[in-house]
Amino acid sequence: MPGENPPRAGQAVSGGQSDSVRSGSAVRGGRLLRRAGVRMAALLAGSALCSPLLGLAAHAEGGVAQSAGLSVSTVEVMQLAMFAGVMGAALVSAIFLIRERARTSAQNAELRTRIADVNAALQRSEALLNLRDQRVVVWASENKKPELIGTLPLESGAPEDRAAFLAFGRWLMPRSAAALEHAVAALREKARTFDLVIETQAGVPLEVQGRKSAAHVLVRFVSLSETLRGQARLKIENQRLSADYDTMLGLLDALKMPTWLRAADGRLKWVNRAYAEAVEAPNAEAAVREAKEFLGGQAREQIAEQHKARPVFEQTLSTVIEGDRRMFSVTDFAGADGSAGLACDTSATETIRGEYERTVRSHADTLDQLNTAVAIFDANEKLRFFNQAFQKLWNLDSGFLHSAPDNALLLDRLRSEGKIAEQPEWRRWKEGLLGAYRAVESQEHWWHLPDGKTIRVVANPQPKGGVTWVFENLTEKMDLESRYQTAVRVQGETLDNLAEGVAVFGPDGRLRLSNPAFVALWGLDQDVVKPNVHVSAIRDLCDRRAKDSPWGGFVAAITGFDDERRDRHGQSELVNGTVLSYAVIHLPNGQVMMTFVDVTDSVNVERALKDKNEALERSDQLKNEFVQHVSYELRSPLTNIIGFTELLSLPTTGPLTPKQREYVEHVGSSSSVLLTIVNDILDLATVDAGIMQLDISEVSVDRTIAAAAELVADRLEEHSITLKVDAAAAPKSFHGDETRIRQILYNLLSNAANYAPEASTVTLACRQLAEGVEFSVHDDGPGMPPDVLDSVFRRFEPRTNGGRRRGAGLGLSIVKSFVELHGGSVRIETGKDQGTTVICTFPAAPSGIRAAAE
Repeated sequence: MPGENPPRAGQAVSGGQSDSVRSGSAVRGGRLLRRAGVRMAALLAGSALCSPLLGLAAHAEGGVAQSAGLSVSTVEVMQLAMFAGVMGAALVSAIFLIRERARTSAQNAELRTRIADVNAALQRSEALLNLRDQRVVVWASENKKPELIGTLPLESGAPEDRAAFLAFGRWLMPRSAAALEHAVAALREKARTFDLVIETQAGVPLEVQGRKSAAHVLVRFVSLSETLRGQARLKIENQRLSADYDTMLGLLDALKMPTWLRAADGRLKWVNRAYAEAVEAPNAEAAVREAKEFLGGQAREQIAEQHKARPVFEQTLSTVIEGDRRMFSVTDFAGADGSAGLACDTSATETIRGEYERTVRSHADTLDQLNTAVAIFDANEKLRFFNQAFQKLWNLDSGFLHSAPDNALLLDRLRSEGKIAEQPEWRRWKEGLLGAYRAVESQEHWWHLPDGKTIRVVANPQPKGGVTWVFENLTEKMDLESRYQTAVRVQGETLDNLAEGVAVFGPDGRLRLSNPAFVALWGLDQDVVKPNVHVSAIRDLCDRRAKDSPWGGFVAAITGFDDERRDRHGQSELVNGTVLSYAVIHLPNGQVMMTFVDVTDSVNVERALKDKNEALERSDQLKNEFVQHVSYELRSPLTNIIGFTELLSLPTTGPLTPKQREYVEHVGSSSSVLLTIVNDILDLATVDAGIMQLDISEVSVDRTIAAAAELVADRLEEHSITLKVDAAAAPKSFHGDETRIRQILYNLLSNAANYAPEASTVTLACRQLAEGVEFSVHDDGPGMPPDVLDSVFRRFEPRTNGGRRRGAGLGLSIVKSFVELHGGSVRIETGKDQGTTVICTFPAAPSGIRAAAE
């Protein structure tokens, strides 16, 4: 039993002892045999001794136990027989006792021989088990603590204490302790034997064997020799490598990256699950068995070709996965017995890289379009990017900027060229500026350049080192700000001194600003009209001062919806008689400006002008009515006078004396002149009234000229004046009112006959122009002085100027009116002793043709 001392070598059982002593010896012998059996089993299982010795020990143990049990029962029977006092039973017992003693003596002698053999075997077992190069752990029963036998060398680091020894993790390497504990548990629970080589924390290799018999579990630790230690270490290393290999294969199989192993001839030996999924194989074994390739033939040839020069192949290749072409970063290593490869899907990375490069280019293009100068320096203070505004601002050579100068050199270059102001302590100033590369927060500086520019310089540190410099030219901004402030002050002074009332309201309906004229025009209190006063409060005050207040519409225009927010103009009359002209103007920033102008005087004048205009219109209407009425009333008697004068001139009426005939001729000629004047007045009145319409038709030039010449033939003949007609360049016809054109030519010829000298020539010419038809009448009279030309077309201004007759002064007025009614023009060319030429131009399509057609 554990805890008892084993019998030492040389200890024997004496044959001369009494039965009780022999009985006790038999019991002790049984215990020794059992203990010897345990140790013998351990020794035989650990050192692989022969099995007959183990059977002998078991047989001896069973015999001793049987003999010991029998002796004890005979003594008890004898004692019972002696106490019973039955004589017959005593005789039988005596006989039986004699026989039993004889048999027991023989058995004891045999037992002593066997015990001596067992003691010798125990001594040999003790000698073997107590060797210093092994230790055995024996579990006799599941419910008993294990027994520790033997010792190990001190250099192994194995503890002598049983509890400490069984705590494998304290003195073995972690990997060895875990493997041993797992093997012991399998041995005890499933009778699974094992042979291991483990390593202590002191670096000493041990061989461990585990066996299980019917009643015992034994684990033997053996310290190896130097040769065996090297082999054990190699075995441990192989075990470790094998475990690492399994771990590595497990890791590779768990990777999402296709991985493969190839034999020396290029055949697939092993692939992981990601490889099988990529080639659409049901599993890795099927992918290897069917030799499904992940890469195309060209890619594999490229890998094989590069392996001839070097063992490692690293390149990005493309392949088709699930119908999509993807990019993979392939790494393939070629060894002596084959190759191994791994492919990492870089499609997303390539996409991100491409997107990043496009973003960088886009940002560069965007920065290049900015008006703000931008320069980016890397962590080594080298210029890596600059935009056009930067080059334009500093006017530096493009080659110098593209050479990636450092920041300090760039500052020195700007200083040497006089583009930045000289600093009292240049080195300290430059070091302080370049401190931005060691700063965390942005820094801001203001540079006043020698050319008068003001630059705001911002240094933004980058997360990966380097600085982005932003140079903002604020010269124009500061100038504009100064101008703006000046404009605001001027605007304020201007508004305050305007006679026009101005008020500006915000989108919330509150007053932003107003001038004194606004307060004065509406008669408001200055203390009431203050900024932030709501328009409704001002409306309440202004409604009392206006007859028909427009402030309801003002409020809607200021605070209403979009359909109500529209510009307005109008007038409003106050109760004191003042008339204000207002305008509501919506400003771009959502505000509304209202202006008020005192137009009382203008309104009064306008009213007076309207009254006068109405009176003039009525007067003109009366004049036209009077002229038409009088002209009609005059024409009727004149027609009668002319008719009766012609009757008196006829022979059938009766003879007249010469004097009477002269008087009748004078009455007839005067009546004709008067009729002409009346007709001219009527025509002018019709034109002025705007009721004359032209009868547009095709006018024959030759016929019209002949008709007009016939009307003035008598007057020309009376003064021996010759009429010359020049119509060689004239068109055959043109569009116009033939009656009015004949009347125009008649008036022109009559005017020429009046001023032409005796026996002279009057020329009537007509020609075709690009813009229409031109008629001209020339006479050789004295011409017109310049002061007469200004009033020649005025009505009722007769001028003799060498003329034979003094008319009513309506001839040229009628000509001008009729020509302009056709859309043409009239001009006069005259000079001293050069005569006078009146030129009338008619358009190709007269403006009155539409009215006439309608």
